Amino acid sequence: MVSLTGHLDHHVFQQVREADGTLLPQEAYNREFRAAYEGARGVVWKLERAQHFHEPYEPSWVAMTEGEWHRSLRLIEDMRRAFPAEYEGFAEFRRIRVVDPPLTPYMQWELHVLAARAEAGERARVVRASAVRRYEPSRPLPELLILDDDLMYEVLYDHAGRHLGGRRLTDPRVIGPCRAALADLYDQGEDLPAYHRREVVPLPPPGR
Repeated sequence: MVSLTGHLDHHVFQQVREADGTLLPQEAYNREFRAAYEGARGVVWKLERAQHFHEPYEPSWVAMTEGEWHRSLRLIEDMRRAFPAEYEGFAEFRRIRVVDPPLTPYMQWELHVLAARAEAGERARVVRASAVRRYEPSRPLPELLILDDDLMYEVLYDHAGRHLGGRRLTDPRVIGPCRAALADLYDQGEDLPAYHRREVVPLPPPGR
């Protein structure tokens, strides 16, 4: 959505929450998204806003939460070997990772993971939280995945950051403005590997 002054409407993401969508529980969402990703062409966009998620299925995350930081980093190295297969032969994957310093323990951990993903082919950029405030008049940005002109998912989590599934949205009038806003944020962002080297690598182990 573009305003009369030619700028992106600051309420563009509010339209996502107000739009009709199909609610998908976690397993159904995971299956459907994977199939859609494998068939996608062009660019897949991902927006991550929350500063904490709950990921007990990742041994490296579990090690981090248990205070075993060096083991957590070693396990990320183990994860690295599988990442190229998630990108080779698929659509270009562009991630916008909103960062709100000081980094939470989760964010410190995830940025190491995302740096490894960037080496495997993901095109990720970091955007400061200050750059998205204009889109957040009352609530933080939603977590989004855009795969086509008529296919977007709002990824859903509970207050603790546990993944609940997603909402499928298919209205181009909602998706188009979101994609334009994500492209604008991406243009403002910093390549994630450079941010990771400068701001994350020198940090001491995170507190629990």
